[in-house]
Amino acid sequence: MAKTIMIVDDSASIRQVVSIALKGAGYEVLEASDGKQALALCEQQKVHLVVCDVNMPVMDGITFVKELKARPMSKFTPVIMLTTEAGDAKKQAGQQAGAKAWIVKPFQPAQLLDAVAKLSLP
Repeated sequence: MAKTIMIVDDSASIRQVVSIALKGAGYEVLEASDGKQALALCEQQKVHLVVCDVNMPVMDGITFVKELKARPMSKFTPVIMLTTEAGDAKKQAGQQAGAKAWIVKPFQPAQLLDAVAKLSLP
């Protein structure tokens, strides 16, 4: 059975690029346009890994990761931040919230797939 990865990004084009790369590698993909929507999806279905933007409306990525990690069901779900933010302060905030990797946009799909393979999914 394929592992499920959720993409959380307010940009439909980024979600599409990431989705194509992940589906091409054999993963199931869920999409959300903000952290609040993503949390609701996590209640409905098991998610094995999350790829999340930082800057989003409604609920930003750092807040989303904190909320995700506070839930027993998703406490150990790995999170990759995929963002335009390259500053150390944001990276530290992401790491403290529970993010396991940080990829700066623009990115190469191979770079993302490599991070996904390293982080999780046996």
